[in-house]
Amino acid sequence: MAAPAFAQHHARLSADLADHLNAGSQSIDVIVHGDGASVAALARRYNIRVKKSLKEGAVLTVNAGQLDALRRDDTQDHLSGDIKIRSIADVTAEAIGADQVWAGSDDVAPLTGSGVAVAVIDSGIDTRHNAFLRERVIATHDFTGGDGVDRFGHGTHVAGIIAGGRGRTAETRDYRGIASGAYLLNLRVLGDEGSGMASDVIEAIDWTIEHREEFKVRVINLSIGAPVLQPYRDDPLCEAVERAVKAGITVVVAAGNLGRTVEGKSVYGGITTPGNSPYALTVGAIDTHGTPERSDDTLAPYSSKGPTRYDLVLKPDVSAPGSHVVSAEASESYLSKTYPERHIAGVGANAYMQLSGTSMAAGVVSGAVALLLDQRPNLKPADAKAALQLTSTFMPSAGLVGGGAGEINALAAVELLNNNKLVATEIAEENVVASGLATGPARSRLISATARQLNATRPNQILWSDQILWSDQILWSDQILWSDQILWSDQI
Repeated sequence: MAAPAFAQHHARLSADLADHLNAGSQSIDVIVHGDGASVAALARRYNIRVKKSLKEGAVLTVNAGQLDALRRDDTQDHLSGDIKIRSIADVTAEAIGADQVWAGSDDVAPLTGSGVAVAVIDSGIDTRHNAFLRERVIATHDFTGGDGVDRFGHGTHVAGIIAGGRGRTAETRDYRGIASGAYLLNLRVLGDEGSGMASDVIEAIDWTIEHREEFKVRVINLSIGAPVLQPYRDDPLCEAVERAVKAGITVVVAAGNLGRTVEGKSVYGGITTPGNSPYALTVGAIDTHGTPERSDDTLAPYSSKGPTRYDLVLKPDVSAPGSHVVSAEASESYLSKTYPERHIAGVGANAYMQLSGTSMAAGVVSGAVALLLDQRPNLKPADAKAALQLTSTFMPSAGLVGGGAGEINALAAVELLNNNKLVATEIAEENVVASGLATGPARSRLISATARQLNATRPNQILWSDQILWSDQILWSDQILWSDQILWSDQI
């Protein structure tokens, strides 16, 4: 009788690497895991060039044969391509009650995000802009090898939404970030054309974790994304997000702008990475239609909907204003020159422009998290997510896979942290009621204590409706969802 054959080891491959293995002849960059010594040994073993060292791995440049060898090496259980990352790119503050948080109340002192630092991992920040005066930007690090200057314009706009100071002229003084008392870290990973590499984002996240105590970083904003090519457990971007959250940093991520086809049809399952991570606070975009009243708000049609590809994680977590948001304009940047019609007011270092996308919505939520941390400095990432979810207003027209728990209400979230109760608030003379939905696991006292109280009166039929989650309209066609032909210009 023949001896039984043992199955040969094969590491799991992301979809792009699998395609390359089957058809590729050119070299490709691969992210591997391991410490410095093990990575060096791996590279020597197969005569592979180490392109970049990471804190927990490296980027290797390989051909198809070397990729196959790596796949069979028992030191690697999964391999990922170093994929290209792209930017996902007023009444905003009033629409989420932030203006009332700034003013304070009898129970809560005024909050502006004071003392909280937010790492903006993006295309850079134009630190010359008046929105970032008074040493608002406390650190700059360019992971692309450049000088940290924002020549694309996306990062400046997002940073202004998060923590920009008030405009300096009569026509711009109403423009202000959600947490104007917060500090910013300018971590550049996107180039002049608005794209970059996953490995640079991973490096920026790990750098932030390493320096979190030095700069008091409590929030990371990732208004960037790429198509999901593998389960989140194998995705190195998602792994980096998980490390940051476990280090006590709330990671806010744009859901993506893949909510519709070019023909205008709704697409489900278009959440981009790393927004597919359960650890991320993933944000969809709301269109306020130019009013602070919430009664006319709708889910922006471009906003990516869940559930996530491969894992079917319920995303986004929450939604926030993302359409036609006014913020700092980086003069002479690509966006400023290419879309002059988006300019709203001011000139030079006091210029402001209007952009739309889940990038902008993520910036709004990062600012809101900074306000909560100003009130409760020891707030954990899970509690920050829960506070925003429980106090959001559910949008039945969008459903959980479109708008998550609903449109955030910073004022109600502050009140929840203050007295552990959900209270009705008034925004633009409208009564706004918290829906009390939380889609994540009830791990924290904040979630469990409040959820138990709510479950007595609110059944879960909204959360788990077959109509919402498992509609026949959920499409998995590669042609619709994952084609390179999907345009990235929706962000503006």
